[in-house]
Amino acid sequence: MDQKHYRMAVALRHALHRHPELSMHEAWTKRRLMDFLRENTRLELFDGGHWFCAFCRGRSDQPPVAFRADMDALPIHEPPDLVPYASQVPGVGHKCGHDGHSAALAAFALELDAHGAGRDIYLLFQHAEETGQGAAECTAFLRERQVSEIYAFHNLPGLPLGAVAAPDGVAQYASTGMIVHFQGLESHASYPEQGRNPAFAISETVLALPTLTAHSRGFSLVTVIQVDIGERAFGTSAGSGDLLLTLRAEFEEELDQLRHTLEDLAREKAEKYGLTVSFAYEDPFPETFNHHQNVEKVRAAASRLGIPLAPMGERFRASEDFGCFTKEIPGAIFYLGDGDSPPLHSVEFDFPDQLIAIAADMFMELARS
Repeated sequence: MDQKHYRMAVALRHALHRHPELSMHEAWTKRRLMDFLRENTRLELFDGGHWFCAFCRGRSDQPPVAFRADMDALPIHEPPDLVPYASQVPGVGHKCGHDGHSAALAAFALELDAHGAGRDIYLLFQHAEETGQGAAECTAFLRERQVSEIYAFHNLPGLPLGAVAAPDGVAQYASTGMIVHFQGLESHASYPEQGRNPAFAISETVLALPTLTAHSRGFSLVTVIQVDIGERAFGTSAGSGDLLLTLRAEFEEELDQLRHTLEDLAREKAEKYGLTVSFAYEDPFPETFNHHQNVEKVRAAASRLGIPLAPMGERFRASEDFGCFTKEIPGAIFYLGDGDSPPLHSVEFDFPDQLIAIAADMFMELARS
């Protein structure tokens, strides 16, 4: 890509990095991105509220294609001396690379404005990927515009720096957050037998979790997120408690089976200790499915650009709401290697700037294919 465009996109990423915003609160981020495109391109902008889309008009005899970037950050504090453009928002940081995803899509917009692509192109800047809320709110727009295919990328530590990986079929797993609430009865700590303390039911539920996934036909995983029992009062035996879990499986159908099995287990433990139990769910994600024809286009684009293809030993376990799009529209998400980088969602992680140019070049090649 043009080096001037690259430098502009890097500066944009650093600005986004300094001002990270959590899911559903990306007001400054959205405004900064829209201003950048207004000031530097002639693309049409569609304001979707929490999200927006940029449109590059091409020939009407070819179906339009969409490219998506996410823009939300995480509730992870970044030390002020980690990078020169460190987060200025205490407790919030771009620790998954969404600042880089948005900057790369903006770089692609600069290239499209300069060179065109021969067909209608939609650039979707999406909110709230981390909580699974964003993509679901954008799918109707893409259907209305009769978008024929959609692409996105994610950076991935462990893959060689700048290499492309494009798995066929399920690329990332389905998941959901599960809150199991046990309700018992408080009592004086010196008379615990007069109450119903949920600690034992919660402990037995946690200890049983490995057996639930040991004999699963496909990939499944239950991760303990938080255990919250009683109050910080040494004179009171706990009367209620919450167990927070993340459930993960290859397909939504398997995730549903795992959820029902966990509910049955929790009911069994609640009955054993004279408790009631209720369930709530947050942050649902479908599996992200890559369509074969789109994966082949990604691989072919990388080959034409001379970008090495890297195999993935296992699917990327993390969930990704891009799967909401590929349930409706053919498409694919591909991965760009971060090299020997700290893990995603870690304090030390920072998106490699050089991936911006690679992603923009990949998008341009896909737009022309």
